[in-house]
Amino acid sequence: MTIRALVFDVFGTVVDWRSSIIREGELLGRAKNLKVDWAAFADAWRAGYRPAMSRTAKGEWANIDTLHRGILNEILEKFSIRGLSEAEITHLNLAWHRLDAWPDVPAAMARLKTKFWIAPCSNGNIALGVDLARRNNLHWDAILGSDVAGDFKPKPRVYLAACDAFNLPPERCMMVAAHSRDLKAAASNGLRTGHIARVDEYGPNTGEAGPTVPVDVAGKDLADLADKLGC
Repeated sequence: MTIRALVFDVFGTVVDWRSSIIREGELLGRAKNLKVDWAAFADAWRAGYRPAMSRTAKGEWANIDTLHRGILNEILEKFSIRGLSEAEITHLNLAWHRLDAWPDVPAAMARLKTKFWIAPCSNGNIALGVDLARRNNLHWDAILGSDVAGDFKPKPRVYLAACDAFNLPPERCMMVAAHSRDLKAAASNGLRTGHIARVDEYGPNTGEAGPTVPVDVAGKDLADLADKLGC
């Protein structure tokens, strides 16, 4: 394989968004004496993500922090969470900047970096990507994705802008993700594809145990993928 760069989906692939958002909700609940099903809250927040991006695609560009805040405003009402100050709501909205990586990620990413250029190709904005990298000791070579492309995956220009940023043709870049739909879109734009299983992404045994589309490489986790890529 002549791969030079690996570009990564982040939410669900690199970081465990669900457990992290539940943790942030529980911290808030203890501080404010709130009785909330924080797992359902996390799921509802995530469920608003794709519809919010679709609305943005039809109008003025907005980054993920802005979209997350719009969804949060709706679900605070849905879950009857009241009495929060603006500062507390802002802090909660930035919970997405405080997500924890899956346990296998930091060491496996360090291995991959010895052979490949590495970068997120995420719908998250650059500030969010920087915070996640610093929190989880991820030494990206660049932070790519929606802010660079001015659009969201699965739009072709998001994948192609990441390749262009590295001055590489798509066939020398591999998209790594735990979501077959992401990999299908990347492959349709000429990128190579690597799937990793995140079987507990949406709760126990809810994620993809393997790809549902053809991929170049599949691993049971990122360490296994690194093994298969010779790192």
